[in-house]
Amino acid sequence: MATSDHPEMQLNTGTRSNNYYRNAVEKHWDPHEIDLSADLEGAAELPEPAFTGLKQSLALFGAGEESVTEDLAPLAVVLEDIDDQLFLTTQLYEESKHTDFFDRYWRDVIHTEEERRGQELSSPTDEKWFNEPYDELFERNEQAMARLLEEDTPENRAKAHCHYHLTIEGILAQTGYYGLTLAYGENEPELPDLPGLVEGLKLVRSDEGRHVGFGMAKLKSLVADGEVEPDLLRETVDELVPLVQDSLSGDEGASSEDGPGPSPSDLAEYAYTKHQQRMQQITSASEKIPDVEELTQLEA
Repeated sequence: MATSDHPEMQLNTGTRSNNYYRNAVEKHWDPHEIDLSADLEGAAELPEPAFTGLKQSLALFGAGEESVTEDLAPLAVVLEDIDDQLFLTTQLYEESKHTDFFDRYWRDVIHTEEERRGQELSSPTDEKWFNEPYDELFERNEQAMARLLEEDTPENRAKAHCHYHLTIEGILAQTGYYGLTLAYGENEPELPDLPGLVEGLKLVRSDEGRHVGFGMAKLKSLVADGEVEPDLLRETVDELVPLVQDSLSGDEGASSEDGPGPSPSDLAEYAYTKHQQRMQQITSASEKIPDVEELTQLEA
């Protein structure tokens, strides 16, 4: 029973989920406040193949953010803890902001540049931007999340976190955003700077550091409590990784090994290293999930 010195409160402010919630509140940003004026100048310098490649990337990630916004709700339904629910309200809000950012960028930068080039205005939802592995990856994510409403078991929760937090956000999105940040930042002389895009991507990556950390913590708890075996996590993600690789390979305008920006092998190595590091932190009792500041740091 609670004592007068320690009365029972609604929230447990010492939990990881509550800390993530507070961090999200403190790091609020508005996608419509990012200055895109310099990006209009940069986009005008892009040769046509690179401009098409940029549109391909923006379409993929914009659609991905829309999809995860739509698919997160089942997790909010099954998690009983109020601090978990507080955090998930910020994640759902942030996924919506990310969708808003990519939509705004297409309207204000891509369409403006297409008009300048005398081109027909394109749509980020055109099916030409997406291949079958990409569609399959997000369909499986949707199914894994929806399954929670049908049968809320530790195994299904683990698979949902593996699909959503570890694979979609932890491998596909964070690796892609890392690559775009390097390609259109100040350190790539062969491509024009797109500072508004880079700023937006860094803010998106900061948000998703919390999201990935939340999923990692939930998976680590499931493993530590003996509710799921570590092999379930590895098998689930290993089955999805080829879809991630195929989703981003062979895109028109995509980077090459000897072209400007990070090469496909550079990005593959980045993704592999990050994934192995996270899996070790989840499955090893002696390792801890990084704290929120490390998860959300904005360096490339």
